[in-house]
Formats: sequence, structure tokens, C-alpha cells
Amino acid sequence: MNTTNKILSVKHLSKIYNTLEGETNCLSDISFEVNEGDFITIIGPSGCGKSTILNIIAGLENKYQGNVNFTSNCEIGYMLQEHSLFDWLTVEENALLGLKIKKQLTKENINYVISLLKKYNLYEFKNSYPKNLSGGMKQRLALIRTLAFKPRILLLDEPFSALDYQSRLSVSDDVYKIIKNENKTAIMVSHDIAESISMSNKIIVLSKRPATIKNIHNINLSINKGPIENRKAKEFSTYYDQLWKEIDKND
Repeated sequence: MNTTNKILSVKHLSKIYNTLEGETNCLSDISFEVNEGDFITIIGPSGCGKSTILNIIAGLENKYQGNVNFTSNCEIGYMLQEHSLFDWLTVEENALLGLKIKKQLTKENINYVISLLKKYNLYEFKNSYPKNLSGGMKQRLALIRTLAFKPRILLLDEPFSALDYQSRLSVSDDVYKIIKNENKTAIMVSHDIAESISMSNKIIVLSKRPATIKNIHNINLSINKGPIENRKAKEFSTYYDQLWKEIDKND
């Protein structure tokens, strides 16, 4: 992994929401950097503003203080909690939908999506509908639809939260391996400490609202084969204990 090529810098990010009840201070002085090939996970208490950070990076939130700087033009892919597939469209039509909406259905882009469907074992289901797919297949399809734009950075907002535990492990393994195979940089929001350790090379721990960065952990596991196998690394439990104490501790 190349961890020397910085592609994103977040500096002194703060966010205040104005509501009928008054102001809500969501984020306070958040700063971190993202390097090419990073898989960064942001964890912290519920409601502390984790998803807001992704929304700001994606350009969906434009009222904030601080700076979000990309080192070059950088396509962003955003994968939400729900797969958001359309039941009346086939697997292939769902995979191509984003390109169709953006009027980017070139032969090159279509061939790229077809190659991803083949590579990740969905092509034989290309004429099927989402109701006929397993939860894991739906998530793979949602990720392929996101990859269709060839994004440099992927944002994942709790992408496995709707799955049961066993499916979650399997799907996280699939998604992680696809991201690594396609050489993408990823920033994920998660509530799951074990999931975060097993997938990330860096974990950002946020405090309760207004969120500040309590710590940034560089994760170095002696096993690097994917989320399922990575949990067997001897360092895993040490990282888990550290992170649990940080999140559980009153701010």
C-alpha cells in the first residue's frame, strides 16, 4: 500500500446546525489526512456527526467552517446504509443506472461495469431482479454501481448495518476485497469496533457531540487477508480493548 501520496486533507472542520430550537454544535476542529490506498474508519458515539463528515467530503453539506482539500480532481463514490437498488430494474440495469442518469453510458463505461459483474460473480444474474439476490449479492451490486464512475475515494456510511451478524462478516469480507482489488481509497463510518479494526489501516475516534478527535490509531495487524481472517491476528484484542475504553469513557 502506498501511504505517502496524500489525496485529501481535512483541516479544522466545524459544523453547526441551525434548528427551530436553536444552534446545535455538531463538529469541532476535526483535522485528518487521507493517503492513497488508505482504508480509514470513523467511529464514535451515536449522533456525534460521523456521517456529517462524509457528507461534507462528498459535497452534500456546504455550510461548514474549515477546509476540505483534494490534491487533484477526485471523483467520489458514496455507498449508503441501504443498498438503494430498484426492485423493478434488473441487476445489469441497476449497475448501469448511475451512468445512465449522468449520461455517461459510453461503450467503455458499460464494458467496465460488465467486467465488474463478471469479476465479482454477478454476471450470470444480470437479468435477475434484486428480490432474487442474497443480502451479500445486493451489497456487491450496490458497490459495483458506485465503482461504475471509477471513483478515487469511496465513502461508506455503515454499509453493513442492515445485515445479520453472519451475513455482515461475509459481506464485509467481500466489500473489503473488492475495494482492495480495485485499488480504491476508502473512508467508512461504523459503530462496530471489531469490524473497524479488521478492515482499516487507520481508525479515527470521535468524542460525543460536539465531536472532536479523541485519537487516531494506526492499525498494523500481523495478518492481512481480509476482515474475517484479520480478526485472528494476535494484535486484534489489544486494539479492541483500547478502542472500547476510548469510546466507553465519558468525555
